[in-house]
Amino acid sequence: MTLDAQPFLYDIGKRTDYVGFGHEEQVEHIKAYVCKPSSVTDKAVIVIHDIYGWQFPDIRYITDLVAAEGYVAICPDFFLGKKPWTSADHWAEFGDWLKDRDPTKVDREADVVLKYLKEQCSAKKIGVVGFSWGGMAVHHLMLKNPELMTGVSLYGIIRDSDDRYNLLNPTFFIFGEKDHTISYDQIILLEKKLKQYCQVEYRIKVYPGQVHGFAELKPEDMKPRDKPYIEEARKDMMNWLKTYV
Repeated sequence: MTLDAQPFLYDIGKRTDYVGFGHEEQVEHIKAYVCKPSSVTDKAVIVIHDIYGWQFPDIRYITDLVAAEGYVAICPDFFLGKKPWTSADHWAEFGDWLKDRDPTKVDREADVVLKYLKEQCSAKKIGVVGFSWGGMAVHHLMLKNPELMTGVSLYGIIRDSDDRYNLLNPTFFIFGEKDHTISYDQIILLEKKLKQYCQVEYRIKVYPGQVHGFAELKPEDMKPRDKPYIEEARKDMMNWLKTYV
C-alpha cells in the first residue's frame, strides 16, 4: 500500500483500532515499529513514544505520518519490554512507575537504533521526534548525541539539570498553552536560558488553548476548535524536519 501524506495531516480523531502501514522488527535487544516510505531514501527519523508505549495506536499513526513524508520512520520500545502506563493506572503511583523508565537514560538504545538505521536502512541523515516522555528523551539526546541532525520535542523538557541548554544541533520545542504538566513560567525560563547558552538554531512555539498531548491526539474527544492547532503542529514538526534532515 502506498503511503500518502495528505490523509495523515487531516484525519483528526482517536484511533483505538489503528494498525498501521509498518511492521514490528527486533533491533538487537529492542523491539521496534518500522515504517518505510514508498521511495528509496537516505533520511530517517526516530519517533520516541510517550508513557503509553511504542504499541499505542496514536504513536504508530504519527510514525506512519513521518514515513509518508519520505523518511524511514522507527518507533523503538525504549521501555525495553517494561509495562507502559495505562489509563487504568493510578497517578499516585506514577513516581514509582517512572523510576526505571528514565527518559534521560536512553543513550544506549539510541545508539543501537542509529546503528540499525545506518547499516540496515542506509540512512545518512537522521533526526528524532518525541512526545511527552519521549520529548524529554529528545531534549536529552540533543544535548548528548551529535549524530542526530535535529530534534523535535513535543511537550517534554528536562527540568532538573543545570546543563540542559547547550544543544548540539537544531531543536524545536512544541508546547500547548494549557498544558497542566509544563507551566508557562517553565517555558519562559527555557527560552531565556537557550538565548543565553545555546549556540545552534532552536525554536519554541506555544499553541493557544492546547492541552498536554494535543498533537499526538491524546484527548478522548477533540473539539472542532482544536483541529487547526493539531494540523499546524504536525505541519510545523514536518517542516522543521525537512529543513534539517
